[in-house]
Amino acid sequence: MKTTKRLIVWGLIIVLALTVLVAMQFTSEVQWNEAGAYIVILLVVGGLFELWQWLKTRGKTYRIAFGIGVAGVFLLGWVSGAVGIIGSENNPVNLMYWAVPIVGVIGSLISRFHSRGMGRTLFMMAVVQFLIPVVALILSPEVSWGSAGVTGVFVANSIFAALFASSGLLFLRATREHN
Repeated sequence: MKTTKRLIVWGLIIVLALTVLVAMQFTSEVQWNEAGAYIVILLVVGGLFELWQWLKTRGKTYRIAFGIGVAGVFLLGWVSGAVGIIGSENNPVNLMYWAVPIVGVIGSLISRFHSRGMGRTLFMMAVVQFLIPVVALILSPEVSWGSAGVTGVFVANSIFAALFASSGLLFLRATREHN
C-alpha cells in the first residue's frame, strides 16, 4: 500500500475514534463502554501489526491474508461488543467470542508469523468461531438467541468462519509463492 493510502487508513481510524469521543460530549445517547475502548485498542494494535507485517514481508498475498484476518477480528469484536451475536450485547455467552482472537494471538506468536503457521492459525480460528454457538447451545440451552434465532446465529458465525478460512487459504497460497 502506498504511503498516501496508508495515511488515509490511519486517518480514518483516528477519525472514527475521535468521532465517538466527541459525540459522547454532546449527547447521552452515545455511550462508550469498556467494549468500545477494547475495540479501538484492538483496531490500533491490529493496524500496527498490519503495518509491521507489511514492512517485513515480501508477498502481496501474505499482506492481503493478514489484512483479512485483522478485519475479521475487528468486525467480530465490534459486532459481539456492540449488538451481540448471541442475543444482546449484555448476554454473557458472547464473551466466548474472545476465544477467537486469543487463538489468533497465540497461534501467531507460536508460528512467529510465518505464512504456513498463520494459515493453520486462521483455520483454527474458523473452527473455534463455528463451534461457539454449538458450545452455547450445549452449555446454556436456555439462553436467549435474540431476534436472529439459532439459525441466524449459525449463519452469522458461518460468515465469520468463512472470512477466517479464506484468510487461512491465502496464507497457504503465500507459503507456496514463497517456496
